Amino acid sequence: MPLKAKDVAELSLVELEKQIRDMRHELLDLRLKKKTGQLDKPHLLKELRRDIARLETTASAKRKAVVSA
Repeated sequence: MPLKAKDVAELSLVELEKQIRDMRHELLDLRLKKKTGQLDKPHLLKELRRDIARLETTASAKRKAVVSA
């Protein structure tokens, strides 16, 4: 299930970075499964990429707010 923007906005910068790291690792696992033909749900790749982008966007905005403050 994709992440909601509201839920992502509530996370701290440290939590965002940890979640990004975890999701990137999960994406790598899914890509490896796809290459070996073991991936049953290929739509998860697209969802995960979009979730990572959502997290990255929010983390970038929070970093920018910390620097400018």
